[in-house]
Amino acid sequence: MSNPNNVSQNIKHGLEFIDGHALNIATLKVLDANGEIYPDAVEPDMAQDTALHLYRTMRFIRALDERMQAAQRQGRVSFYMQCLGEEAAITASAAALDINDMIMAQYREQAALRYRGFTLDQFMNQMFSNELDPAKGRQMPIHYGSKALNYMTISSPLATQIPQATGYAYGQKVKHVDKDTNTLSSQIDNITMCYFGEGAASEGDFHAGLNMAAVLKAPVIFFARNNGYAISTPAEEQFAGDGIASRGVGYGIKTIRVDGTDALAVYAATKKAREICTMTGEPILIESIAYRVGAHSTSDDPSGYRSKQEEADNSETCPIKRFEAWLLKKQWLDLDAENKLDEQVREEILEALKVAEKVAKPELIDLITDVYDTPIPSLTRQFDELEAHIKKHPQAYPTTAGRLK
Repeated sequence: MSNPNNVSQNIKHGLEFIDGHALNIATLKVLDANGEIYPDAVEPDMAQDTALHLYRTMRFIRALDERMQAAQRQGRVSFYMQCLGEEAAITASAAALDINDMIMAQYREQAALRYRGFTLDQFMNQMFSNELDPAKGRQMPIHYGSKALNYMTISSPLATQIPQATGYAYGQKVKHVDKDTNTLSSQIDNITMCYFGEGAASEGDFHAGLNMAAVLKAPVIFFARNNGYAISTPAEEQFAGDGIASRGVGYGIKTIRVDGTDALAVYAATKKAREICTMTGEPILIESIAYRVGAHSTSDDPSGYRSKQEEADNSETCPIKRFEAWLLKKQWLDLDAENKLDEQVREEILEALKVAEKVAKPELIDLITDVYDTPIPSLTRQFDELEAHIKKHPQAYPTTAGRLK
């Protein structure tokens, strides 16, 4: 029998509705809070150098977040967002990728960029929007991007990267499809990783992106960071379903939920997800569960919507300490040496901050370069008007006025 509606052919004659929570989705855990492997868990194959790089990246990001949070409070940068509590979710998932896989991030995934080799100076130049910033000062702080590291520049509008990731991943697949049979002629070289928060999953772009990926079978990993809050809105006020994972099943996408504070669970899930993507060309949804320990951003005060007791209850399990305990049990870690390295890193972060904030700002003309090979007349007119205005009121634009030619 033909099936034009594309539905299961299970027929019954009794009136019965399926309960909205009929699907019971488990959460993958490999490491317990003490760094021990659960008796029935399978320890993923992770090389020592990968594990140490992962660990040091997490510690670097924790130190960077603390320093830049303080710098914003001092008025040295205008905005910052921490990865606090989600370091394992981001770093371990990035570690499971190939360096040539494309990453499309939201705005709390600086650890993935660091894991790939983004330098301290590059972080600082972007945050201070100076003339060494690759974006030429045209982005908010923490809106990183790196063509060399296959990390798409971050956009402020929420969830726009999700359908973009589907389109990019489909492009990665097309070159491996036999035109005559419309099937994969070879294993896909690279895939796309798309990070977003559970709040972004409430946007229409999420549904459009996932449905498009499922129908076209695009090799993209959707990595949903369910950290409990979309700014100040708790998850229970965002959706009534079983987290974000249940939506993947609804769209016909292979799905898994992981403990986002467990680096090994995240690594194992992402590595397997990538394998499936490259072999089948199909999408995967991973939902990471990790509490957002810090504020949404430096513009947010979480004391207005959650209690100190709630924060304390959910801050007991540190993803870095948990992974550290596993490394120590493996005898892969010299903790005294790592602590000394951490002190050195913190000093380097402070020094890099002092250097970057003294670097000159980009020239005003950079506002209209890059979009067109030659700026169009309307942009040129607008720029001339802006330049005239600043020259007339230099006291109102002391930094910019100093850079005018």
